[in-house]
Amino acid sequence: MTMPGECWTYRDGDLILRGELHRPARANGRAVLVVHEADGIGGNVRRPCARLAGVGYIAAPADMHGEGRVLAGDAMMAAVRAFRADPPLLRRRVRAAFDALCLVEGVAAGRVAAMGFCFGGTAVLELARSGTPVAAVASFHGLLTTDAPAVAGAITARVLAATGARDPLVPQADIAAFHHEMDAAGADWHLLVHGRALHSYTNPDVDGLGDPRMAYDAPAQRLSWAMLVAFLDETMGDAA
Repeated sequence: MTMPGECWTYRDGDLILRGELHRPARANGRAVLVVHEADGIGGNVRRPCARLAGVGYIAAPADMHGEGRVLAGDAMMAAVRAFRADPPLLRRRVRAAFDALCLVEGVAAGRVAAMGFCFGGTAVLELARSGTPVAAVASFHGLLTTDAPAVAGAITARVLAATGARDPLVPQADIAAFHHEMDAAGADWHLLVHGRALHSYTNPDVDGLGDPRMAYDAPAQRLSWAMLVAFLDETMGDAA
């Protein structure tokens, strides 16, 4: 089990948010904000954070629900619905984490990216759509559509989205709509589609949920990870 990182407290208005910091052995200025799935900060966020720290990044899981809460059941679904129905709220919450990470000691201006899984993938795409000066965003099995599409010229971040071709939550029509939105916005964007993958394909614990829409796919996860590391290194330079 991957251990929690250093406690990291910040705010969105009056709401106290409790994230984590996973630091590399040697400071280099590069940092990645990591946004959790619908429940909250857990293993499928901490595992990649440990790996990111191992290749030279400060990795910072964000807290989207407040007070470091991990939600389940109806409470989790209600929180996700509230965010989906209110893009400005979602953008403000993830922007609070981005702004706070930029102020962390050892983080260099212009060398901060954001990535997320499922709900978190949706969140970082909204961060890019909002025009936040994040260097890059990477979404893994996140929803690709929004009620507030990016306007031309708004997206300054490089964008990577990875999804499963068999993911019933991200149908082909949504992939096509994302393609059209990114082109219309003039974004520097990349899309990785895994032909056999379902939803939540990066999460080795997801099979225990018994949801036929979701399954861990180790080859797709490995390819996504390799793409992520190359994408981040190309965008923000090496660790030297």
